[in-house]
Amino acid sequence: MKLNFLLVVGLISSAWLAAAPVRAQDVTKETVEGVTNFNRLETTVACAGATKATAVPDIKKFGFASIINLREPSEADADLEGEAAAAKAADIRYYSIPFSSTSPDAAAADKFLDAITAKGSDPAFIHCARGGRAATMWFIKRLVIDHWDVERAAKEATALGMTSPTLKQFAIDYAQTHKR
Repeated sequence: MKLNFLLVVGLISSAWLAAAPVRAQDVTKETVEGVTNFNRLETTVACAGATKATAVPDIKKFGFASIINLREPSEADADLEGEAAAAKAADIRYYSIPFSSTSPDAAAADKFLDAITAKGSDPAFIHCARGGRAATMWFIKRLVIDHWDVERAAKEATALGMTSPTLKQFAIDYAQTHKR
């Protein structure tokens, strides 16, 4: 009888939790030596701007399992090789997925979604030059993988640093044609 009661309570609790709306996580802005515009979404992800290779050990200390670098090799001060070497030395996964803010490409979004959902990549540190492309890619993840509505996902992505109307529209268009 006691086991049945506990089972019923557990089922009711599970149903209530499943029906409760999932609230957006809080974004906190932090100062990290060697990282521009560090915005953390609780323990799930951080979106940031330019990141020096010397900051990679601190990123590892924060508990991040992967780094997803969206900078293009042609960008000023984009030290992709140095950052990749630092990630390897710190034993942290490293993905280089060049993503243009002026000519966004769906193939980069595809690669990003593969990286962010790869087993062992969570929590992820995502960065570009100022943080806008990183936040936009997170916006895409929320729309395509987590199936959030545009308003809710945009609010979170804006708090993380998404500022470009062009990239926002690219993300919305991408999500409409790339449901998972």
